[in-house]
Amino acid sequence: MNRIPLRIVHNKHDGHCAEDVCGHVPQEKRAGKPAVTGGTRYHLGGLSCASCAAKIEQKLNGMDGVKAELHFASSTLIVDADSPELEEEALALVRKIEPHIRIRKIEDGTGREEDEGAGSAILHKIFFAGIFFVTGLVLQNYVYPGAEDLPLADPRFWAVFLPYLIGYIIAGHDVVSGAVKGIINRDFFGENLLMTIATLGAFTIKEFPEAVGVMLFFKVGEYFEDRALNHSRRSIRKLLSIRPDYANLKRDGVTERVNPQEVRVGDLIVVKPGEKVPLDGVVEEGQSSVDTSALTGESMPRSLSEGDEVLSGMINRNAVITVRVTRPFSESTVSKILDLVEKASAQKAPTEKFITKFSKVYTPAVVAAAFAMAVLPPVLYQVPALSSVFSHPETYSEWVYRALVFLVIACPCALVISIPLGFFGGIGAASRKGVLFKGSNYLEGFRSIHTMVFDKTGTLTEGVFRVTEVRPLNGFSEEELLRLAAEAESQSNHPIAKSIMDAYGDTIDESRIERYEEIPSHGVRAIAEGREILAGNDRILHMDGYDIDHDTCDVRGTVVHIVIDMKYAGYILLADKVRPDAPETIDGLRRAGVRKVVMLTGDGTAAAELVANELGMDEFHAELLPQDKIRIVKEMEENIDRKRHKIGFVGDGINDAPVLVASDIGVAMGGLGSDAAIEAADVVLMKDRLTGLLDAMHIARRTRKIVFINITMALTIKGFFIVFGAFGMATMWEAVFADVGVAVLAVLNSTRILKA
Repeated sequence: MNRIPLRIVHNKHDGHCAEDVCGHVPQEKRAGKPAVTGGTRYHLGGLSCASCAAKIEQKLNGMDGVKAELHFASSTLIVDADSPELEEEALALVRKIEPHIRIRKIEDGTGREEDEGAGSAILHKIFFAGIFFVTGLVLQNYVYPGAEDLPLADPRFWAVFLPYLIGYIIAGHDVVSGAVKGIINRDFFGENLLMTIATLGAFTIKEFPEAVGVMLFFKVGEYFEDRALNHSRRSIRKLLSIRPDYANLKRDGVTERVNPQEVRVGDLIVVKPGEKVPLDGVVEEGQSSVDTSALTGESMPRSLSEGDEVLSGMINRNAVITVRVTRPFSESTVSKILDLVEKASAQKAPTEKFITKFSKVYTPAVVAAAFAMAVLPPVLYQVPALSSVFSHPETYSEWVYRALVFLVIACPCALVISIPLGFFGGIGAASRKGVLFKGSNYLEGFRSIHTMVFDKTGTLTEGVFRVTEVRPLNGFSEEELLRLAAEAESQSNHPIAKSIMDAYGDTIDESRIERYEEIPSHGVRAIAEGREILAGNDRILHMDGYDIDHDTCDVRGTVVHIVIDMKYAGYILLADKVRPDAPETIDGLRRAGVRKVVMLTGDGTAAAELVANELGMDEFHAELLPQDKIRIVKEMEENIDRKRHKIGFVGDGINDAPVLVASDIGVAMGGLGSDAAIEAADVVLMKDRLTGLLDAMHIARRTRKIVFINITMALTIKGFFIVFGAFGMATMWEAVFADVGVAVLAVLNSTRILKA
C-alpha cells in the first residue's frame, strides 16, 4: 500500500501548561441543556416513540421549578422539582401527553419493567378487531350485499355496520382518543389526528371496510414497531443489568445489606462469591478472581489480592473479599457506564433533525392539500368556463374519498418511526460489540471520518513499559541512578513510573521523601534527603529556571532523564510494545476509506518514530503538550471540508481529555480508562481493543445506508400512490399499503442493523 511520506515534527515548547490540560473538560463542544444531577427516577412503561419522548421532555422543562431528562434508550425519566407538589404536576403532565404510559418510581434498582407485554396487548387488539372486520366483510358481501346504502332504519344496515364499528373501536380507540387530546393540547398535525380524519371520513362516505382496515393495519405496523424497538432495547437492557442492587456494608464487625447509594467513601463492604461489586474500591482483605466481561467484554478473569483496585460491575467469582470504598456510587464506574447508555439516544443525528423539521412542514401541507382536493374540484365544476375540463360531474363524495386516500397515503409515519429506530438500532448493535456511542449524531458522523488521530502510549501501544537500559553519567553509579529515579517516581501512577519501580525491585522508604510534585507533560520533581530530583522527558531539562547541559537528546526509545541538584545524572531507557491489533486496525481504517492516520504523543521523537514506522503512520507529531495536540487537530480541521468530513481522535489518558473534546469525534479507549477521557469522549470502546474502531465504522455506515434506503423507499412509494390517488386511480386499500405497509417495511429494514 502506498503511504504518504512520513513527516516528523519535533515541537518546541515553552514550559507552560495550558489552563485546561489537567482533566478539566471544556464544554463548548457539548450542545444542549446541562444534565440533571439530582431528582427522582421513573420508568416509563410503554414508551415506544422517540418524538413523543422528546415532546415530554420539552414540556416538562417548560415548567417553572422543574428540570427533567428523559432517556429513550432505557425509558427512564429523571425529574428534579422544587417541591413534591411540582413533581406530581410534572407526572400528571406526562400522563396527559401520553395517557397510555405506565409510570413507576425506580427505587433500590427496582421499578423497571419489561415492555414485552405491550406487544401482546397489541396482538390481542389485532386478533379481536380482525374477527369483527372479517365478520363485517362476510355480512356485507355475502349475506346482505349493498346493505351500506340502505336507510339507517333498516336492520340490515346495522347488521353490517355494527361489526365494523366494534372492530374499529377495538383497533382504533386509542388513536381517536389521542387525536382528541392532541387537539386539546393544540397538536393539530399529529399522526393520530391524520388517521382519525381519514377513517372517520371513510365511515361518513360509507367505506366501512377501508376505515376499519386502515386502523387494523395501523395496529399491525405498531406491533412490528414495538417488536423492533424491544429487540433494539434488549442489548441496552443487558448493559443496564450490571447495576448492583445492594451492598454488604460492614460496621463494627456486623454486615448489613444496604442500598449502594448509602455507602460512603472509606466504608468497608463485603463481596461474596457470585455477587456484583457494587462500588469502586481497593481490596482490604482476601484474594479472589473477578469476571470483568460486563465492563470490558473480555471473558478472561482477573486475579485480585490485597491492595488491588476493584471496580463496580465486576462479578466476584470464588472467594469472599473485603473492599474499602474509594468512590461514592454516583461516581463509580458502573454509574458512569449506565449514564452513557441511558443518554445514548439524547443527541439526534442531522438526518433525524431534518426529518423532524420536514414533518412539521410536510404534515400541515398534506392536510391543506387534502382539504383543497375535497372541496375545490366540485366547486370549480360549477363554473361554466371550467366544466368542460371534467369528463363527468364528479360528486363531493368522490373527491372526499380521494382526499381521504391522499391523506392516508401522505402520512409521514414511515419516516417519523423508522429513521429514529434505525439510529437507535445502530446504537444497540454497537453496544453489543462493546462500542458505546453517546448519541446518534456521533454514530452518523463516524462514517465520515477523514483523518483518524491516535495518542501513542496506552492507545497504539500497550502502555506496559520495561526498563531496557540504565545509563549513569557524571560519576553516578547504575544502582544509585535507579534508586534515585524510583524515589522520585514512587508517588506517581504513570506506567513509566511503575516500570521504574518494578526494575528497582526494592521498597522505597517514603519517609525520606519530603516533597513531591507532578509536572504535566514534563515529569516529576521530588525532594528526598534534602536533594532535588528531576525525572522526566527532555522537556523537563529546559523548564523555567533550569537549563541542564547534556548531550543525550538523540536516544532511540522512551527515555527518562534524571537530574540531581541541577546536575545531569544520566538516563533510563524504556521500551513499550505496540498493541497486537494496532496494525490490523490501521489497515482496516484505510480500507474503510479513512484518508489519513496520524499519531500525536508527548513522548520523545525517537520513540515516536519507532512506533510510527512500525505501524506505517502517514505522519506523527512528538514531544507535544496537551495544548499542542489541540492546535494540531484544529489545523487539520482547517484543511478539510467540514461539511463532508470529520476528524476523529482516539486516546485514553487524562491529558487526552481536552483534545477529545476539541476533535469532531473523540474516542476513549477502554471502559477502565481515565474518567476524564470517558467523560470527554463521544464514543467509548468498552472492550479496550482498537479493532472496535472497525466495528464502529462498519455499523455507522450500515446504519446510514439502511436509513437512506428507508427515506428513499418511503418517499418513492408514497409519491407514486399520491399521484394515482389524486386522479382517483388508488383506493383506500392501496393507501393503507402506502402508509402502514411502507412503515412496516421500513421498520423491518431498520432491524437489519442489529445483525451487523
